[in-house]
This record gives sequence, C-alpha cells and structure tokens, in this order.
Amino acid sequence: MPAEYFQPPEATLSKPEAYGELASQLAGLMDGETDLIANAANMAAVIYHGLPDLNWAGFYLMRDGGLVLGPFQGKPACIRIPVGKGVCGTAAATGVSQVVADVHEFPGHIACDAASRSELVVPIKVGGRVIGVLDLDSPVVGRFDDEDRVGCEALVRVLVDHIK
Repeated sequence: MPAEYFQPPEATLSKPEAYGELASQLAGLMDGETDLIANAANMAAVIYHGLPDLNWAGFYLMRDGGLVLGPFQGKPACIRIPVGKGVCGTAAATGVSQVVADVHEFPGHIACDAASRSELVVPIKVGGRVIGVLDLDSPVVGRFDDEDRVGCEALVRVLVDHIK
C-alpha cells in the first residue's frame, strides 16, 4: 500500500478494531520491505497519527548492550537508555511489555518529556532475543490498558514479520 493511502482508524472503532486496522495498514506499508529502520520509521508515524492522546511514539534499538534512540514521532528524546533502567530498560531487560498508568509512580522512570504521564513499552524479540522496544508516551494518566498492550504487541509482530 502506498504511504499516501494511510488513514487513521475511525474514532468510533473499538480499541481491538482500531489496532486491527493499524496492523493491516502497517502490513501493507511494509509489504516487500525488510529494512528495520525504514519499517520502524513508518510504524512510528502510523502509530503517532493513528492513536489518540500520544505525545511520543517510537523505538529504542539495542546497540552495544544498551538502548539507542531509533525512529520516532514527537519531541526530541533521550538518546541512550541503559538496559534495566526506566520503563524502556525494564522492558528490554525482562522481555515483558510494560503498561505504566502514571510514570511518576514508576521507580527510576526516565523523564525525556516532562509532559508524559503514562507509558506503554513493548519489547521487540527476534529469535528469542530482544533487539529493541516500541515506546509510546501520553500526557494522559492511565491512557494505556491491557487492550493497548495486546494491540501494540500485535503491531510489533507485524514489524518482526517484515524485517530480515
């Protein structure tokens, strides 16, 4: 699917329906492309423009034993995050998605944007190894829930299926 045909999901859709639509559009955008950076860049844009109440959507990729800023949409961000530190580092260290209703209550939260109040981080695994994380931030406390986690894990599977 050519990028110019991207349409954010209708506001009347349920969260599972909206994530299904985003997954379908992502698969179309990534069709025939296997480059991680190119696909992550489009995915960050699709998520940022396709989901409500976000102030940041992007990736941190594993480089030299730590997480390094990758493609994103939003304000400039922290460049490096140690594995095990903050929400992103915790997801990378544990291999488990993190849903944080209020980042001020997460021990060791790394504040790249003071406006962020809630966060969802999904590890990206290839062959059982974490190669990075998808990170979503919102200025709204409690923005993310289990439906968002499931939906974003499905989006990450689309990405993994389209990289070499």
